[in-house]
Amino acid sequence: MRRFRVTIIAICLILGWLGYTDLSLLLRNTEPLDITIADLETDGAPREWLTIHDGYQDLLKAINMSGTMEIGSFLVPLKHSPDAGDINIWFETRDPQIIKALKEYYFKLETAQQQKDFLKKNQELFSAQISLTGMTVDNLAADSNRTKLEKLLQEMNIPMAENTIFISEGKEPAVWRGIFFMGIAIIGLIKVYYSRNTPA
Repeated sequence: MRRFRVTIIAICLILGWLGYTDLSLLLRNTEPLDITIADLETDGAPREWLTIHDGYQDLLKAINMSGTMEIGSFLVPLKHSPDAGDINIWFETRDPQIIKALKEYYFKLETAQQQKDFLKKNQELFSAQISLTGMTVDNLAADSNRTKLEKLLQEMNIPMAENTIFISEGKEPAVWRGIFFMGIAIIGLIKVYYSRNTPA
């Protein structure tokens, strides 16, 4: 029985830590912070939930994150100008328009001329200036995390600066998950406290 209580306490402490992490993240990010790509590249991310302005997406350098034909997301460079050479910011996107365009460009067009014509027709999309809202991946417990994304760039032989920032488009702080984790942790610890005198 004592071993069981120790296990329950350990689980409750883990849930409590997860709840605290989620709640502190939420309190720091009650709304997305507006920031220009120039400030983000210069000063880094001051918060986790951001709306980035004045950036240009470069779909020709986008990376298929699945590595298969079953494409669900791309990792796309976000640059301060269309012809910028250095890439310090990448964003994950599941935008259906982008996925459809890239799948057609890479997998459906059979000749270089067809690709050239398609690119000319869709040049505005491939190098569009966008505003992007999402969260830095460092604080996301998701399929995509910083280590995975860094490894992906390494496998593609893409140079990566130390200050590289990864953004997960469309992500936002979880509202109820932290409260749920914290509530379960408190209830569990209370139950353990009141059952401490139960005979083994």
